[in-house]
Amino acid sequence: MQDNQVSFTQMKDGTKDEYLLLQKLEKPYLAMTADRILDELRRQGEVSLEGYKVNRLEHGLQSATRAERDGADIDWIVGALLHDIGDGLAPQNHDRFSAEVIRPFVRWDVAWVVEHHGIFQMLYYAHHYNWDENARDQFKDHPCFQSCAAFCERWDQSSFDPDYDMQPLEHFEPMLRKVFARKAYDPDVIREGFVSSLTS
Repeated sequence: MQDNQVSFTQMKDGTKDEYLLLQKLEKPYLAMTADRILDELRRQGEVSLEGYKVNRLEHGLQSATRAERDGADIDWIVGALLHDIGDGLAPQNHDRFSAEVIRPFVRWDVAWVVEHHGIFQMLYYAHHYNWDENARDQFKDHPCFQSCAAFCERWDQSSFDPDYDMQPLEHFEPMLRKVFARKAYDPDVIREGFVSSLTS
């Protein structure tokens, strides 16, 4: 085994010492998750879906700004900021992709809402494609149904306005860093089964 590099070419051949080395090297990489997310957000300001009046970064910033101005807590604000972070790599299932990015670090209801916001957003446009705009009704008995409906109505579908006075990314960076510095899957953060209010 060389310094800072394993010798194996198949995982099944790795030794305990090699896996302990990988574990040690993984820690600083994990600590840079917030930096990589910020880089992706900045990329969304440069390469974006065409046709809208705002780019994907601006859409996220507007959503997060609306959430903050409504009195939402840090989990909801970061969830609103990142609800479309998956657009670049997973445009066909960006909602689920985005949810997986935040799931280890936010309350479960926030992750659920981000995961399902795509189908809830169909209420506003699906009829134009002859799709079922009420497809979200399959979740009507889920405890997070109303949260997702409100998230979409108040913060998502309304955030395509180039004249909206949104906060810059730098404003949200400390919140994002605080959330992604949390211990992953901490039960005291996740609070499985608890449904929070979107606003204070």
